[in-house]
Amino acid sequence: MAIGILEINHVQITVPGPAEETSTRFYRDVLGLEEIPKPASSKGRGGAWFRQGSVEVHLSVEDAATGNNSSRRHICYLVADLAEAERRLANAGVEIIPDDRPIVGWKRFYVRDPGANKIEIAQRLETRR
Repeated sequence: MAIGILEINHVQITVPGPAEETSTRFYRDVLGLEEIPKPASSKGRGGAWFRQGSVEVHLSVEDAATGNNSSRRHICYLVADLAEAERRLANAGVEIIPDDRPIVGWKRFYVRDPGANKIEIAQRLETRR
């Protein structure tokens, strides 16, 4: 029944707007994560992306009062066959949430775990770096 996860690709965390600059400095300068460029389609949304090894941390700006059901916080699992992963999840009764913010070079969709945590299931189509 497994969906064929290849790796954890990224974890998205959120901070309120006033904490964006200090949070970026914290992840880059204090923790020492490598800051990497965001795709052009995401640059206007604020935040910053970082990498440590093969895992990325995506810092986004979000209202602190947002709950799990509307939050953009999530973990991303990379799979080899997105259509097969979607089929298996749907067959298990999991609601598939379509991607409403496509990024060039990726195919993806979202699901929520029983605690309403958002999970991105993605397939890389090309190198984005």
